[in-house]
Amino acid sequence: MAVLKTMRDSARNKMDTVLLGAMIGLVVLGALCIMSAVNSLSFSNAIVRTHLVALPMGLCAFAIGWSFNYQIYNEQWKWVYGVILALLVGVLLFGSYQRGSRSWFVLPFFSMQPSEICRICTLLVVAAFLDRRGRAIYDTSTLFWLCVLLAPVFGLIMMQPDFSSVVVTLPAIAVLLYCAGANLFYLGLGALLAATAGFFTLGWTYLYLHPELTEQGVGRVFYLLAHNGWYIAGFCVFVGMLGWAAWWFCKQLRIFLPTLYFILATLAVLAGLAGGIFVENHMKPHQRKRVETFLAPRSDPQGAGYNVLQAQIAMGSGGVLGKGLFSGTQSRLGFVPEKHTDFILAVAGEELGLWGMLLVLGLYLTILWRTVWVAYQSSDRYGYLVCAGIFGMFFTYMLVNFGMLLGIVPVAGIPLPFISYGGSNLVSSLWALGVVQSVYARRIGV
Repeated sequence: MAVLKTMRDSARNKMDTVLLGAMIGLVVLGALCIMSAVNSLSFSNAIVRTHLVALPMGLCAFAIGWSFNYQIYNEQWKWVYGVILALLVGVLLFGSYQRGSRSWFVLPFFSMQPSEICRICTLLVVAAFLDRRGRAIYDTSTLFWLCVLLAPVFGLIMMQPDFSSVVVTLPAIAVLLYCAGANLFYLGLGALLAATAGFFTLGWTYLYLHPELTEQGVGRVFYLLAHNGWYIAGFCVFVGMLGWAAWWFCKQLRIFLPTLYFILATLAVLAGLAGGIFVENHMKPHQRKRVETFLAPRSDPQGAGYNVLQAQIAMGSGGVLGKGLFSGTQSRLGFVPEKHTDFILAVAGEELGLWGMLLVLGLYLTILWRTVWVAYQSSDRYGYLVCAGIFGMFFTYMLVNFGMLLGIVPVAGIPLPFISYGGSNLVSSLWALGVVQSVYARRIGV
């Protein structure tokens, strides 16, 4: 008995059982929701079979992430970076073209989306880079070299193109920078760039919905910013003058900020415009429909707004207790689109009700809480940063999926890990939690 007690205590010291329990709970709920969502589909057997193949592979990835010393990724970060580039180049050369992007390796028994694995690897590499910078994290050169490091990765991802991977990875990297102690001004620049690009993208999409606004006035000028070089040049001059005026005004008030700050802020706005133009010119029709749905879901209930509205109807019809597993009428009758991937939460809400949704949310919040707790218990800075990046990734997943269903976030085609169907995402997510467990197993005092 004493030997068994010692073994149990040792296992408890080497693994966060609360995190493990939350993970198992989500995996079980996800399997049930997927089987229920596809039960009425003609190809349900293929989906269930693929999920049942991915599940043991994911558990093996979790075990590998837990058993390997996470510090090896810090020591061998250049090799990890090489694997990222090799996978992303390989999928462009040999990948299968599906749904408008070349993002998949089709293997004999299953398919693999390398960007899912590369996302975790990218966080491990960025954490290693920031760990080596130490106190130099405040230097401008740190941000510059980080951009140089990430440019090939995001460039290859955008060549597929796979916007959803960028949407999930960038916020996680921002969390990493914040936790590493980066200058808040530079984080603000990133937020300014993203906000500017988002503003132009949403604005131009709104004009597509209301073409009468492009005939004259401000709407006409705003529309031409995406299509006329002279207007773009004039906007650049205007932003430059605003930056100079802000510098002069602060100087008169004896607010002595570095001149570089004003230059970088001006460049961030212009880069946001360039990013918005790029998205505008490369946005596929189904992606534009998603933005239109976000701006006006009820303006076209049978078209652009159909997905979100039907998902909300299904979720609301479940009430507090739900209709029961395999008993959701909205999902089983085919009203909810992409019900086993993007809108799996609608199935959970209809069949498990409010309590089921709260259970899913509670388990996700538990994973986030324990990841933060492990970060603070880590024995070195690298472990802390790795946990911070994984926290940022899962937080983004949760925010986008719940926000998408509520209509406060555009439909982005991003799965909800452990719940949505997707073998590559399941394997990579379980591996990420295995790495967190590795940090826990080697924490302070063990």
